Amino acid sequence: MGLSGYIIYFIVLLIVPIWAQMKLKSTYKKYSKVRSTSGHTGAEVARIILDQNGLSNVKVVESRGMLSDHYNPMTKTVALSSHNYHEPSVAGTAVAAHEVGHAIQDATDYSFLRFRHRLVPMVNISSNMSWVFIMIGIFANISGAMLIGIALLAVGVLFQLVTLPVEFNASNRAMDQLLSHNIIRNDEERHAKKVLNAAAMTYVAATAVAVIELARLILIYTSMDRS
Repeated sequence: MGLSGYIIYFIVLLIVPIWAQMKLKSTYKKYSKVRSTSGHTGAEVARIILDQNGLSNVKVVESRGMLSDHYNPMTKTVALSSHNYHEPSVAGTAVAAHEVGHAIQDATDYSFLRFRHRLVPMVNISSNMSWVFIMIGIFANISGAMLIGIALLAVGVLFQLVTLPVEFNASNRAMDQLLSHNIIRNDEERHAKKVLNAAAMTYVAATAVAVIELARLILIYTSMDRS
């Protein structure tokens, strides 16, 4: 890899994820201050959509930390960060609906979500072991160890790639639910989409970094193998 290649690599590796996180935080901060016209808190929005979709068994709970919102398929729980849980903001409405989107995916047996869940045990193992083999391969110049490390790392990259359709689909479901139940109105649709798109960009950035890093390691391996 030439000098220009390394420059592009480090730009993607460092700047793109930082930019995505800054974009998410600034967008979220802006629209967390905009009160939703429905007056519903994030917890109420989540509960409304869940009940409308026959998911009364899914709980809505408060989660500590900023943007710690998530859906847990094991406990059937939508967890919302404190501000989103308690405040009636456009950002909280969008985030709550997105997490419920995951609950709906779970209930409807969405294929990409199921596939991602199956990858989790493999990723937990491969993420810890991949760099051990890669470092052995690089420093001891053992191409076989390098190849094992790349294969393990590829499992994590696959997980990142599968995450993209899961997240985009959850956002699409969120917007459909917000509109069909008249939870957002007028400009709120555009504002909610900005929040969801900013969140999606963090996943796109993480995937881009993972793919480029995998490609770089494959190039290192091929040069080792030729030598």
